[in-house]
Amino acid sequence: MLGSIDCTHIEWKNCPRELRGAYVRGDIKKPTIILEAVASNDLWIWHSYFGVPGSNNDINVLHTSPLFQSVTDGTAPSSPFYFNGRHYRRGFYFVDGIYPSWSVFVKAPSFPVEAKEKAFKKLQESARKDVERAFGVLKGRWGILHRPVRSMTKKSIHSIVYACIILHNMLIKHDGRAISPDWVPDPPTQVQVPQDIHLQLRNEETHFRLRFDLIELVASLGLEFPDSDEE
Repeated sequence: MLGSIDCTHIEWKNCPRELRGAYVRGDIKKPTIILEAVASNDLWIWHSYFGVPGSNNDINVLHTSPLFQSVTDGTAPSSPFYFNGRHYRRGFYFVDGIYPSWSVFVKAPSFPVEAKEKAFKKLQESARKDVERAFGVLKGRWGILHRPVRSMTKKSIHSIVYACIILHNMLIKHDGRAISPDWVPDPPTQVQVPQDIHLQLRNEETHFRLRFDLIELVASLGLEFPDSDEE
């Protein structure tokens, strides 16, 4: 697991009137700009992508995000692994139900029936809260993101958001809570991009097979959770 991915909205108080239609979504009612991020359990933000108008949803942001750019151009570090006797080419991210069923995403079952599926759903949703916790800490620590941003230009808001993210990670490292406090560059490798790289990333069969293997792992651990009906 490489981390959890999700999006949050940064409110833009002084959005120009002529742009409000692109930055206002029906369920939010105020102009916002979307921040996509990947975070790990220590709340370190490994990836951030800011700037998509707030009228979009998470899928629209994903399709314009550079999250998989290093994978498609062949510069991403190799991270294959074997799980339950099966070979997987690269790591995966925990996501919520709106994201597509790609090979690099793991979603919880929408309607779990068996006990092991219900246990996995609770574990996946619990782990996926890492990125939401990171958003909460980021906005709570830097009030300028928690309140409507007053800057007149999108460029200045862009600089503010990325500066806050950099300071957020610096504080995690300073507090000694970073999982990987030292940066070690990957050795140079020959760039090799499979012709079907986009098909590999979007492979639904791999997505469901990986989730099945993870569910079987949870079942083998013997974890028990009370049913929501009993709660």
